[in-house]
Amino acid sequence: MRKSHPVRRVVLATAATVSGVVLLLSLKPSSDPASASAAGAAPSAAAAGQESPQGGTGAAGGATTVTGDATQTQYGVVQVRLTVAGGKITQAEAVQAPKGGTSDQKTALSVPQLNKEAVAAQSANIDSVSGATYTSTGYKQSLQSALDKMKEAAASSSSGSSSGSSSSGSAQAQAKTVTGQVAQTQYGPVQVRITVAGGKITKAEAVQAPSGGTSDQKTALSVPKLNQEAVAAGNANIDSVSGATYTSTGYKQSLQSALDQAGG
Repeated sequence: MRKSHPVRRVVLATAATVSGVVLLLSLKPSSDPASASAAGAAPSAAAAGQESPQGGTGAAGGATTVTGDATQTQYGVVQVRLTVAGGKITQAEAVQAPKGGTSDQKTALSVPQLNKEAVAAQSANIDSVSGATYTSTGYKQSLQSALDKMKEAAASSSSGSSSGSSSSGSAQAQAKTVTGQVAQTQYGPVQVRITVAGGKITKAEAVQAPSGGTSDQKTALSVPKLNQEAVAAGNANIDSVSGATYTSTGYKQSLQSALDQAGG
């Protein structure tokens, strides 16, 4: 019998070992299912974590916004918007303000200061910014309009929530608007419109006032003051504005006419 050569046996053994290793590697999965599923779940979990905080930011503070009437000044329109929460002004901003030329600089300097003062004072009784008188006057007038709307909304909400109020009491609390007769002055007509609720003046505004030339300046300075005095006094017994005697006189005449129509 012929004996096998030792070297041949070594070669055959090595070949068998290599074949076994190759077979085992071919049977092993190329990837780990557990790790693959974990890798796929991570982005979903991250996405879910990003979505949840977005849900409850909208009405957390219960804040509402009120925009006042646009006020025309010699250099442009001024309009104020308030953010109100808990019956208090938490933010004030001018959604419209004079722009172009030097108005850009004056607006940039005055409006932020007026916004801060409105929040601090919680009223339209704020100081004008030096060098921006027209913008300040228009701002305060629009601010007062926004405050009046805020009060009207609060009054309506209060009257609606009280189920035990009588029909006569509801009618008395309901606001109504009355426009006085036109008062002709040397420089132009003056006409006043008032809003009355609960027997009190809640808002006063001049729907007509002298305009053109120096009348624009006098109207811009006097009318906002007259409006505030009419609301504060609750009658036509208010002081004339210095330098605008004719406008003041016409304003008071038209205001009295509106009060007479509203029942005193």
